[in-house]
Amino acid sequence: MTIPLSEQQWADARAAAMAAIPAEVQAAGLPAVLLPYQARTVSLLDSGCPVLFVEKSRRIGLTWALGAYAVLRAARQKSSGGMDVMYISYSREMTREFIDACGMWARAFNSAAGAVEEVLFDQDSEDKAINAFRIKFASGFEIMALSSAPRGLRGKQGCVIIDEAAFVDDLEALLKSAMAFTMWGGQVVVCSTHLGAENEFNVQIQDILGGRVNYAHLSITLDQALEQGLYRRIALVTGKIWSPEAEADWRQGVINRYRDNADEELYCVPSMSSGSWLPAPLIEARMTVKTPVLRLELPRDYMFRSRLDQAALMAQFMEELRAQLAALDLTPQFAFGFDFARVADLTAGSLMAIEQRLKRREVLAFELRNVPGVEQKLIVRTIFQHVRSRLIGAAFDATGMGWTVAEDLGREFGLREDPEGSGIVIAVKFTEEWYRLNMPPLKVAFEDDMIALIADAEHLGDIRAIKIVRGIARVPALREGTTGKKRHGDHAIAVALAHWASRMRFTEYGYVPVNRAATPANGSGWDFPANDDGRRDAYRSPLGAGLRGGL
Repeated sequence: MTIPLSEQQWADARAAAMAAIPAEVQAAGLPAVLLPYQARTVSLLDSGCPVLFVEKSRRIGLTWALGAYAVLRAARQKSSGGMDVMYISYSREMTREFIDACGMWARAFNSAAGAVEEVLFDQDSEDKAINAFRIKFASGFEIMALSSAPRGLRGKQGCVIIDEAAFVDDLEALLKSAMAFTMWGGQVVVCSTHLGAENEFNVQIQDILGGRVNYAHLSITLDQALEQGLYRRIALVTGKIWSPEAEADWRQGVINRYRDNADEELYCVPSMSSGSWLPAPLIEARMTVKTPVLRLELPRDYMFRSRLDQAALMAQFMEELRAQLAALDLTPQFAFGFDFARVADLTAGSLMAIEQRLKRREVLAFELRNVPGVEQKLIVRTIFQHVRSRLIGAAFDATGMGWTVAEDLGREFGLREDPEGSGIVIAVKFTEEWYRLNMPPLKVAFEDDMIALIADAEHLGDIRAIKIVRGIARVPALREGTTGKKRHGDHAIAVALAHWASRMRFTEYGYVPVNRAATPANGSGWDFPANDDGRRDAYRSPLGAGLRGGL
């Protein structure tokens, strides 16, 4: 509940808002006045975007920018796309602040329009047309403030702005009423700071990131706003001198004041106590593939045994691997995920087929414990060689030693340096942002029955190990299992990587690696060390890649 302001406090606040009218609007035009993220929001809406969700930091001036858009939209004639604009928030003070911002923009635009003999208002004065909760334009359209009751939108048409949507009483019902606006060319704008991971606002954001709905989406954190000039504008308005040191000090002061709430209030990370990401019954319902998981654990002295003993220890696993590969239907395309480990954790691999209706089906999975890197690359190479003509992407955990595996296999099958580029092997360095953007689509696949996994009790536990940490789904640091054989959600990471690789936009096939039998062109006699299979060779210039296509 907001603290009521006295009449004098409110008068002071309104006077301060009026004093902030940017003279630059007339001199430089709207784009120069708005900060880049504000201008991007207005431009996206002005282009006709029907539904836009914005998750944002506190007090970055987005409501101020939306006020500019509201005036631009309502002041136009109907033939130019004009329409009524309705503003909804959870408090009376916010509503009056928005109308004040719109009044400021209306006066600025009216002055600019007068220079080219156009009008925004009828002959009545501006002051009469602009009151506390409504602004009337000569176009016949209005900006009006409404309550957050869903029934308030019934029978209306135009653009509705739901500000701080996470805090309204019934956002789900409000959106249900608002979406009818889009049927006749209206718009729905939903912006807010987060209020917990289970709030309807975050549910909608997760559906957007997961691809379940095709609403437009923007995320604006405090740091992004600062990079695009927020503190420079604050210093300008407050009469302070900007400097990098002053900005850093201001930023740290804001973070310190928010304390434990800084992630949610400033960095678009919804808060939630740690909990399971997916329920066990849902995971089990997607474990419908009967293929057995291939597991290999080598003795600790494996590296000190003879080559013959090493080959014997690998033989049975490789025979089972080749048997499963031989049984694969090579009609669909494939994607691969690989989570590397050498000592404490398991190496996990997951090969997924992309069916005709785009369901991802895990057709092969393996786990390796205490297996050296050379043998790991041999196993992955064997898989790649078998499905090479149908493999569209292979994502490797590259946050540690997994980078070397990705790099070496990239030499043979093409290394993709960025998700939009070419090559089969993609090295992924996990970040919070990667989890935030790419775990929601995986969750949607589980919920919509668009993924099928191999039935395995250990793998069920791995996926159950994914928790909500600081509002983002990821595998926490805590390991589970007996001493010396702990699991760390390893297969869950492999599945996430394979699913991500399956959604890459571009593919490359027919890649021709460097010729391993050639000698150096310069005649130096220099040679590379032995390959994984024991042969010695050198590289010559690659022949390049074949045709590139899309999924």
